[in-house]
Order: sequence, then C-alpha cells, then structure tokens
Amino acid sequence: MNNNTDLQLASIRSRVLAFIVDDLLITILVFIIFGDTIKAAGDDITLAINIISTQFVVPLLIIKFTYQAFFIWYYGATVGKIMLKIRVIDYNNFGRVSLEGAIFRSIGRIFSEMFFYIGFILGFFDQARQTFHDKIGRTLVVNV
Repeated sequence: MNNNTDLQLASIRSRVLAFIVDDLLITILVFIIFGDTIKAAGDDITLAINIISTQFVVPLLIIKFTYQAFFIWYYGATVGKIMLKIRVIDYNNFGRVSLEGAIFRSIGRIFSEMFFYIGFILGFFDQARQTFHDKIGRTLVVNV
C-alpha cells in the first residue's frame, strides 16, 4: 500500500463484520471482569438490568474508548479490522492516524453508539464511506 493511488475504501460489509468482532471481544472482556457481579444477580432479570445500568456503563465506556483509541493509534486497526484485512488511515496524508485523531475518532464512535448508531449510518451515504467518527477523527477505512 505504498502508492496512495492504490488505496481502496473498505466495504460497508467488512466494516460491519469488524464492528461485530470488536463488540464481541469487548463483551467477553466485560464478562471476564464483571462475571462475579453478573452471577450475583442470578435469575433476577430486574436486578441484572439494574446492575448493568448502574455499575457497567462507565467502565464499559472507558473500555470501549481505550480499546478503539489505542488499537487505531498503535496498530491502525482493531482486532476486528485486522481479521477483516482493513485499516484506518489519516484522511489528509493517507498515513498513520495520530494519537489525537484516534482519541477524537474513539469519542465520536461512542457518541454514535449512544445516539442509536446514527453516526454509523452516515457511512452509507458518504462518498468516502466516512461515518461520524471518521469525520471527527479525520480518518478513512481502507483495505490492506
């Protein structure tokens, strides 16, 4: 991928699959970290929902933010993106995403998730397939 003219935007399908892989990994991590608390709820659905909504929200947001920001900054891709052979690059220079760009992208992604994934839907209508978090982080997602 040395020649910038060889860049090919990642398909929506591969981005969705990478999203699913990443969310599954984060879910497994949350269950590992908070497994005892989840088990304590037992069969009481109301208690489980109460525990999740009061005790897991902030840690989950921190885990998601850290996961996304670190992997995009350090590797240029999350585990899901690596598996799907796609990566995130800087929109302006087609190179590595800066730490600042990765942080803004991660924050934008969390906001997209919080507001009914509307930020993700933008990618369907954008010529560069940029979602809200891609625009905030000034990034593109391309095939490796």
